[in-house]
Amino acid sequence: MLKTFMILGSVNAFLSVALGAFGAHGLEGKLSERMITIWEKGVNYQMFHSIGLFVVALASSKITNSALMTWSGWLMFVGIILFSGSLYVLSTTGITKLGMITPLGGVAFLIAWTLLAIAAFKHL
Repeated sequence: MLKTFMILGSVNAFLSVALGAFGAHGLEGKLSERMITIWEKGVNYQMFHSIGLFVVALASSKITNSALMTWSGWLMFVGIILFSGSLYVLSTTGITKLGMITPLGGVAFLIAWTLLAIAAFKHL
C-alpha cells in the first residue's frame, strides 16, 4: 500500500496547490468572500489529508499487512473526495444541499486518523 498511498498523496497535494491557486486567481471577483472562504477550507483540508496519506504510506512500510493502515488510507482519500469535493462544488454552484455530504467526509477523516493511531499503538 506504500506505493498507492504515496501516489494518492502526491496527486492530491498537487491538486490542492493547483486548486488553491485557481481559487485565489481564477475565482477572485467571481465568488463572494464567503464562497471563497469555503473553497479555501476545501483546499486546506485536502492538503492536510494529502500529508495524512503520506503518513499512512510511510507508516505502512513499518506496519505491513495491516487492514487498519489500509482502511486509514482509503478513508482519508474518500474523505478528501467527500469533504473537499463537496466544498468545491458548493462554493462554485451555491447548492447548499451539498453541505449534507461534507460531514460524511469529516467523519471519514476522523475514522482514518483513529485507525492510524490504533495501528501505531498495536504495532509500533
